Amino acid sequence: MERLKFTAEAPCRADLFLSGKTDLTRSAVKKLADADMVWVNGVPAKAGTALKGGDSVEICIPDPTPIAAKPEDIPIEIVYEDDDIAVVNKPQGMTVHAGAGNYEGTLVNALLYRLKSLSGINGELRPGIVHRIDKETSGLLVVAKNDAAHLSLSKQIAEKTARREYLALLEGVVKEDCGTIVTQMGRDPKNRLRQAVLPAGEGRRAETDFCVVERFKNNTLVRFSLKTGRTHQIRVHAKHMGHPVVGDKVYGYARQRFDLEGQLLHAYRLTLIHPRTGEQMTFEAPMPEVFLHILEIVRKESK
Repeated sequence: MERLKFTAEAPCRADLFLSGKTDLTRSAVKKLADADMVWVNGVPAKAGTALKGGDSVEICIPDPTPIAAKPEDIPIEIVYEDDDIAVVNKPQGMTVHAGAGNYEGTLVNALLYRLKSLSGINGELRPGIVHRIDKETSGLLVVAKNDAAHLSLSKQIAEKTARREYLALLEGVVKEDCGTIVTQMGRDPKNRLRQAVLPAGEGRRAETDFCVVERFKNNTLVRFSLKTGRTHQIRVHAKHMGHPVVGDKVYGYARQRFDLEGQLLHAYRLTLIHPRTGEQMTFEAPMPEVFLHILEIVRKESK
């Protein structure tokens, strides 16, 4: 059990203050407050307690309960598999691994059912997972079937010898043919569930290359290549360009033109060095039907 102590900088509700200082949601803070695990100036406090600047705020966070992912018979497309790795084409709408109350229906649940072995470096909730893509992003990711493969692939991603390339349909017409976006990125100080471009000296460096593939009347098809792997990096950088990803309800336009379940962002190409043979391997996955359908619409509009 961890007990954390903070000092309020300005007037605020206790639940808002603590959710901004920790990874807890306001509802999680309320549950802990209801169990007398939140204190203001040494006195048990409720979630809605009004704080003043200088107040001492403490919260006791219980240790997480160990949970292991369970195999589930969920159809997935395995593009390639051998004794060391598997490359999967993840559908839009599927979470990669469990977390925050979501322990079923994930890619990990499907992998545990389909594959005989997975690396254990990332624990029982994330076996085999070397890198992730967002729930509403489709496309390729590599899975490690043993710890040696996992270490090799992780090193390749860290050293940028593994390449991950994406296709995205963006709002508006991008003027530059190609370019590189370099910013600092981290948690959005105004919304802890989002990432944001931060001022110099804050957050972590994020670098993304882009090239225009095709321009339309009101949209642009762009290829992105990740140089770093920050959470939501392409989506945040697309917004930073002034051209958010079509269908992105978090970083995109408030009023979306198309009725989509998620953003039109697809991890279409993955290049890596095989951890055992040393062979360079490249895999590609075609755009999903929903992406192709919207492209057909915007092409017709541009004629």
